[in-house]
Amino acid sequence: MSIFNTLFGKKGISDKVKVLSKADYAQAIKGGNVQLVDVRTAREFRSGHIKGAQNIDFFSLGNFNASFEKLDKDSAVYLYCQSGNRSQKAAKRLVKMGFETVIDLSGGYSAWSR
Repeated sequence: MSIFNTLFGKKGISDKVKVLSKADYAQAIKGGNVQLVDVRTAREFRSGHIKGAQNIDFFSLGNFNASFEKLDKDSAVYLYCQSGNRSQKAAKRLVKMGFETVIDLSGGYSAWSR
């Protein structure tokens, strides 16, 4: 954390984004009452996804922004993609949009489906 953030209490992106292991992620979404989002393409989503996830394609910028604007920015958003790369980029985008807590699945759906 930078000295500026320490002095003025502003949370940086890294403070708002957490990456969880498959086991911790599974435990966190277990109740099903979470904002669970698959940021892969519709085709990838149709080939398999985590139960209860909604699909918001990272590459469809207009739809991405409009869809996330409908979610609660004060509640945690649980993201995943295929490997973890897109979801990390999506997490940064969400923090810039004002989301307070973004949780990412380490290794993405590839890790989940193993």
